[in-house]
Amino acid sequence: MKLRVALAQINPTVGDLSGNAALIAQSTAQAVAAGAHLVVFPEMVLTGYPVEDLALRPSFQIASKEALATLAQNADPAIVSIVGYLDQVPGADGALKPQNMVAVIAGGEVKARYAKCHLPNYGVFDEFRNFVAGDATLVVRIHGVDVGIAICEDLWIDGGITAQLARRTPGLVVVPNGSPYERNKDDVRLSLVTKRAREAGAPLVYVNMTGGQDDLVFDGDSIVVDGKGAVVARAPQFEDGVMIVDIDVATHTSKPDVVISDGAVQLDRTLVPGIAHRLGDEEEVWNAIVVGLRDYVAKNGFQSVLVGLSGGIDSAVVAALAVDALGPDRVHGVGMPSKYSSEHSVSDAHQLAANTGLGFRVVRIEKMVDAYITQLQLTGLAEENVQARVRGTTLMGLSNQFGHLVLATGNKSELACGYSTLYGDAVGGYAPIKDIYKTDVWALARWRNRVAREAGEVPPIPENSITKEPSAELRPDQKDSDSLPEYEILDQVLKAYVDDDLGRDALIAAGFDKDLVMRVIGLVDRAEYKRRQYPPGTKVSKRAFGKDRRLPMTSKWRES
Repeated sequence: MKLRVALAQINPTVGDLSGNAALIAQSTAQAVAAGAHLVVFPEMVLTGYPVEDLALRPSFQIASKEALATLAQNADPAIVSIVGYLDQVPGADGALKPQNMVAVIAGGEVKARYAKCHLPNYGVFDEFRNFVAGDATLVVRIHGVDVGIAICEDLWIDGGITAQLARRTPGLVVVPNGSPYERNKDDVRLSLVTKRAREAGAPLVYVNMTGGQDDLVFDGDSIVVDGKGAVVARAPQFEDGVMIVDIDVATHTSKPDVVISDGAVQLDRTLVPGIAHRLGDEEEVWNAIVVGLRDYVAKNGFQSVLVGLSGGIDSAVVAALAVDALGPDRVHGVGMPSKYSSEHSVSDAHQLAANTGLGFRVVRIEKMVDAYITQLQLTGLAEENVQARVRGTTLMGLSNQFGHLVLATGNKSELACGYSTLYGDAVGGYAPIKDIYKTDVWALARWRNRVAREAGEVPPIPENSITKEPSAELRPDQKDSDSLPEYEILDQVLKAYVDDDLGRDALIAAGFDKDLVMRVIGLVDRAEYKRRQYPPGTKVSKRAFGKDRRLPMTSKWRES
């Protein structure tokens, strides 16, 4: 038999229970119009995800339960819905505790509930405990098809819930997800989904959400595979929508916990499934940052953003990302030349503005800097940093005056090594490229310009911003390489030390120069206090600062 299933790949907002309920109703209506028998929504879609410590607030737990009850009462009786939400369950002490759950809704009521039975202790998802004692499975019968349900990480545990479901021989396995984007994660997901479908011997439906939430971004990439693990359908990355798939399923394969409907269905026609094109690496990362930035701005009520434009590659890429995310009318740039700024620092910023259409103005900071230095009698590095701090103050003053969200333009290489000035270039409310190494910033710039040329458009990023040697321009003839190793080799060491956690001996054994290794490790370990004060920004790697990698600021441990 073929069961028509709708995969609702949508973008909820944390805490917006009524808005999320409206999204669910809208997607359900689309599924009903397409003749679907079952619509599956992402993990905790009703509350938004991840809710972090909101999960611990009883008022929020109760509001989630009430929103679910209202949603069920108003649900279309023509379809069965699987909806993720936050519930309360008794803990060992008898008190009610928060629980990540899904509800099976049919006929205007909740027919069954399933609690996530595995919560990880890693990365971004350790926001609340699991309070369900022991493992449990849920199988519901829908039009004669025995549908087993798992939630997100339940899928990842070998010998866990999916293995128990396999012993119950479901006709279909459904997995609502809230799986954030990381580079190359789509291949890992597909491999896992394929493995679990083969173990269950049944088709598997994996539904992921889209959109940005703080420094996370969800890329969709919902997948349907058959019982042998072959891909039947795959949704586009970073796009909201409802994917309708007709799935070949066996009926009456198990002893269900709940029977919703037992009669088989017939389709008047079979839909041809689609497998969306996979994005290349640079396109994938660019889209992730664009979506993360767009949703951070929109969901937090900002109307516009402000970028300090130095003519360099980092600020140019951040501005181009902002234009793609918001449109040029909502992006404002300001050049802040000092007496050490080169002519091209202003001309390249002007060129960027002309290429993209963003608003641009120049505020010369020399007199403000001189006033600080004269008043405080500053010299050397302190004098250099005054320039950065005057720029930071200028940006925040314009932000206060006009309501712009200031975008910090630092990259992961600089953040790792502490190559930034607190209250200077580190100011801002959001940092789009903070999880992108410098060499990747260059790669993204070249890719974005190439895409523009292929489309017959003006490349947004001035070529001189890409090719000139990086410099903070805080003293005469300054270059980044005066303070840091060349980025091409620095980034290799940083990826091994920061992303892969290799220690000194392992780095040297991998072929890196000993003196270089010790220099880079020292820079990284001494800069933790700066990273703690940096704005949030889109996570695209498996080890993003702040989310996945936090070292003690006070520590005597040294890699020596």
